[in-house]
Amino acid sequence: MKIKLGPADFAEKEMRGYEVGKRSLCVARINGRYKGLDDWCNHAGCLLSGGRLEGNMVVCPCHEVGFDMDTGKNETSPGVCDDQPTVKVEVENGELLVELSDKDV
Repeated sequence: MKIKLGPADFAEKEMRGYEVGKRSLCVARINGRYKGLDDWCNHAGCLLSGGRLEGNMVVCPCHEVGFDMDTGKNETSPGVCDDQPTVKVEVENGELLVELSDKDV
């Protein structure tokens, strides 16, 4: 199911958090592309959207764990926590869209 998040009006390297159904999503614009993953860090539950971007990686504001925005892979501390689930983000008619399963909505 495709869900509209709002306007695709991010500045380059901007991140925002969204509550969508049962999920919290972190969406960022990196090199002109929109990318998304679960916003709640699986290590301690902090919001990744409150962190910072370093290249293609979002760094959690609580414990500095870095996740690749394309794959969700934990790039900095693999022994500390799991990878983050990712979501596909599309732009259609100037709107951000994510595809979620029915169980997530």
